[in-house]
Order: sequence, then C-alpha cells, then structure tokens
Amino acid sequence: MVEVLSGFAVPTKDIAEVVGITQATLFKHYRDQLRRGGALVQAKLVANLLRIASGSDGTALKAITFALQCRFGWSQYVPRPDGERDRPPGKKETQQREAETAHTESDWGRLLN
Repeated sequence: MVEVLSGFAVPTKDIAEVVGITQATLFKHYRDQLRRGGALVQAKLVANLLRIASGSDGTALKAITFALQCRFGWSQYVPRPDGERDRPPGKKETQQREAETAHTESDWGRLLN
C-alpha cells in the first residue's frame, strides 16, 4: 500500500494517515517502499513512452520528441553545431546571397573572374 501510494505521489503525511502511523514511523519502517514506489511508476511511464515512440504516427513523433528533450536535453531551438538551419533563410539573408552570387548568372561573371 505504501509503495503504491508513494508511486502516485501521495504526500507522506497522507500515506502515514492511511496506514495509521506517524510520518516519523513511516520514514523509519517504510523508507524503501517510499523510494521504490516512485521509481516503479517512473519505469512504467518510460516503458509506455518508449512503446508509443516505436510507432510511426504523429503521436509517436511527439513521444520521441518528448523523450529526446527530457532524457538528452535536445531542443529544437538550440542551433546545431554543424551550422545547419531548420528554417528557410530570411529576406535579408536571401538578398545578401543573391548579391554575392549575382555575377555568376550574367556576363559580368566573366569580367569579374
């Protein structure tokens, strides 16, 4: 009972009340069950998340993204180390690129090279 209630994040004060003992007695005699309850629920949740993530639909993609963010600190907002971009270039970036390569598509390119 202590393990299950602990796994569902019931406060220790309430667990002690359900069992009929004080919080101090609960910690003294049920420390392992309090610790194990949370770990078991976490393990079941992770197993379920991995089961969902092994699919091939939109829910699987969300589960994979969630797992990557939580477990590996992944973020879609952090720039990639190799300089790749996730979004198309902006207006200024496009104009700059066009200005730098304009000569390659005209007769001026022959004169500038």
